[in-house]
Amino acid sequence: MAFTSTLPLYSHPKLIPKKQRLAFDALASDLGHRPAPDSASFITRGRRSRSERLVVTAAYGAEGGARRRVYRQSQQPITSAPVKQIATYVVPAGVFVAATFVLWKLVEKLLMPNPSKSSSIEDRSPTQGVKWSFAPGTNLLSGVAAKIDRQSKLTLNEFAKELRAFNSVDMSGRNFGDEGLFFLAESLGYNQIVEEVSFAANSITATGIKAFDGVLQANMVLKTLNLSGNPIGDEGVKCLCDILVNNGSIQKLQLNSVDLGDEGAKAIAELLKKNSTLRVLELNNNMIDYSGFTSLAGALLENNTIRNFHLNGNYGGALGANALAKGLEGNKSLRELHLHGNSIGDEGVRSLMLGLSSHKGKITLLDFGNNSITAKGAFHVAEYIKRSKNLLWVNLYMNDIGDEGAEKIAEALKENRTVTTIDLGGNNIRAKGVGVIAESLKDNAIITNLELGYNPIGADGAKALSEVLKFHGNVKTLKLGWCQIGPKGAEFIADMLRYNNTISILDLRANGLRDEGAACLARSLKVVNEALTSLDLGFNEIRDDGAFAIAQALKANEDVTVTSLNLSSNFLTKFGQSALSDARDHVYEMSEREVNIFF
Repeated sequence: MAFTSTLPLYSHPKLIPKKQRLAFDALASDLGHRPAPDSASFITRGRRSRSERLVVTAAYGAEGGARRRVYRQSQQPITSAPVKQIATYVVPAGVFVAATFVLWKLVEKLLMPNPSKSSSIEDRSPTQGVKWSFAPGTNLLSGVAAKIDRQSKLTLNEFAKELRAFNSVDMSGRNFGDEGLFFLAESLGYNQIVEEVSFAANSITATGIKAFDGVLQANMVLKTLNLSGNPIGDEGVKCLCDILVNNGSIQKLQLNSVDLGDEGAKAIAELLKKNSTLRVLELNNNMIDYSGFTSLAGALLENNTIRNFHLNGNYGGALGANALAKGLEGNKSLRELHLHGNSIGDEGVRSLMLGLSSHKGKITLLDFGNNSITAKGAFHVAEYIKRSKNLLWVNLYMNDIGDEGAEKIAEALKENRTVTTIDLGGNNIRAKGVGVIAESLKDNAIITNLELGYNPIGADGAKALSEVLKFHGNVKTLKLGWCQIGPKGAEFIADMLRYNNTISILDLRANGLRDEGAACLARSLKVVNEALTSLDLGFNEIRDDGAFAIAQALKANEDVTVTSLNLSSNFLTKFGQSALSDARDHVYEMSEREVNIFF
């Protein structure tokens, strides 16, 4: 039975204003505290009186307890649960936004230039880096400082210090590009220290060459400038030539692999007509054709200071050689002519030899390697060798003169008394041709360097050469790599080493010596040889037995003079390598001599 009563004073509910009650009702609804459908309203409001009172309907039993719980829950603070729920989402979101803002500001500071500082190099204070001047002709790129980050500037400053501190500076392959060169070029202006500098392979283009304007004209000390491996092209070469016209110090200019063509060659030709300080000019591995050769030939007629001319790896051909020959006739200064890899052929060689015959200078070096020269062309070279009184070095490497051409060269060497180095490697010379060359060494004590590698001379050729070198000649460097001499040929070479007292460097790579050949050479190493210092046995299919034999020979000869032994690219296991290492240590302990052994 229900009854109606007023609650005691201590339990009277608080009066709830209208706005707060509406909020409470909505919140209670959200939290699931809705009154039971059969319950009476427990909060009433007097409609006529301004004072408010609460009338609570109570009931016995479980229904009354549930209503009291609803009442107690209604008295709890209305903000705790929703605040926690909102905080669960708001706090992480706020942290994320704050972190994102901080990171964005940090990235902006690192990547964007500081607007408060000038981006031009002219405004840099002396204590912050390189001191920049405004000499006439200086062409700084606009915004260059903005393109180089802070670390790059620090690195370039270190490079600049090198330029000011050392006599010779190699900055090749540092990839600082045009902007870096503009940064560094000023360090060369009025520089009284550096004499040689290499900016090779740094991605410098024609634009970067402008950095030298006003700098090289003012430098009176720099003697060597290397810009090889930079794609400056004809435009960059033209710009450089315009600058060097007024330079009075550079004696060696290296422009190898710079995408230089005929137009650039013409610019260089004009430079040679006016410049009187250049001594060495390297234009290797470019794209100079007949037209460019013609321009350079015309310059040789007027220039009397150039000494070394390098045109290897271009496209001169027979016509270019013929044009160059005409320039050689009137030149008096040239000493070295490098034309390796120009496909000049027999006709081109003939023209050059005729031109050199009329040359009034003193040619000491001729490089005609890899030019498709046959025995016919070798005849013209041989005739010039016979008459020359100054020639020291002849290179016919990788042509095709064969035995017939070798015989012509050999006859010339019998009469010549100046050539010290002859390179006939890769010319299809066989045992017969080598035999004739060997015979020429009996009467020639001038030749000290003989290159015969890549010729299929075989064991017979090794025998013919060894029999002469055993007691004749003055050869100090002998190169017989890839000559197919085999173990039998190694036996002849080993026997020669027992008696020869001149050969210091011996190259026997890739001859199929195997263990038998290595054992033959090891027996010779046991004998005192005061000359041999370097022995190259790489690519010879030598196994552990051969290594053991060589190791024993090194231990047995306390007076061994070999300081370099190459056994790389053979079939040695850890046992053979260990034996050689022990032999090396033994030699050092006994004589304090170091033997560098390469596996």
